[in-house]
Amino acid sequence: MITAAADGSSLDNPGPAGWAWYVDDRRWAAGGWPRGTNNMGELMAVLDLLRATSGAGEELTVLCDSQYAINCCTKWIPGWKRRGWKKRDGKPVLNRDLLEQLDAELSGREVTFEWVKGHAGHRLNEAADARARAAATAYRDGTPVDEGPGYDGDGRGGRQAPEGPPAGPASSATRRLGGDDVEDGGDAQAGLFDLPETPLTPDQELVVELTRLEKLALSDEVRSDPARMGELLAPDFVEHGSSGRLWTRGRMLAELAPLEVRPKFEVLGMMRLSEDSVLFRWRERAGSRVVLRASIWSRGGVHGWRMRFHQGTLVR
Repeated sequence: MITAAADGSSLDNPGPAGWAWYVDDRRWAAGGWPRGTNNMGELMAVLDLLRATSGAGEELTVLCDSQYAINCCTKWIPGWKRRGWKKRDGKPVLNRDLLEQLDAELSGREVTFEWVKGHAGHRLNEAADARARAAATAYRDGTPVDEGPGYDGDGRGGRQAPEGPPAGPASSATRRLGGDDVEDGGDAQAGLFDLPETPLTPDQELVVELTRLEKLALSDEVRSDPARMGELLAPDFVEHGSSGRLWTRGRMLAELAPLEVRPKFEVLGMMRLSEDSVLFRWRERAGSRVVLRASIWSRGGVHGWRMRFHQGTLVR
């Protein structure tokens, strides 16, 4: 029997993304995309694992910390196929390209899926998570991805990556192909595998939007146009720069210019300060220079949010 963990990682969700599966130190694989979601990584990890072990002739148990990935593989795909890859509400199914490939790979195989709690010290899950995150980080930094030895030690891992869009108690489910008795919800009693498909929570969606706005403020187009930058800044905007300089809104717009080096962007987190105000933190990397940055955004303006305060702290 083969027991392997499969996991995905996205640094900004969506953003640089990675996936990995892990059996042991001699049998694992990883990959990713410059831009993708965590759910894409979770599904691709399972897909590549299925391909890599297709000729092994052994039973396969897949350990996942993603209930979404398990639901897709054990419950939802047949119902989505019957409805032309649409959910029960008529909306298109996300990640259809990966799901169709998963359906083909699962056909004729009996695969057991077990849910494990992520970041809880499970050895195989932690190993897969570390490799998925390393792949995502490599895409972010523009460095080579360690793809691993694959299942047979050939360094290929059976991968065929699609294009990206812009130890504890375990619960298990087995995918037995050939029947139509699985549905994405249906009338079955609600349980572990009856959760709705919800790729992003409201807070995650806000992180994505604030990431977009922060990057927009760094773009050459905006930094060459004070009017466009002014749309992002609140009237009382102030910045404590990493150099120690104090910037008002007027001074910022008067001295605006494109950046000499476009920094690499790593989201650190978001905290709600009130219903209409949030603190957003990220790390800037530009060559050997590292700056921790924090911004306060409030609702308003043409973009829906405006920056009221920004601070940069030079790390090195």
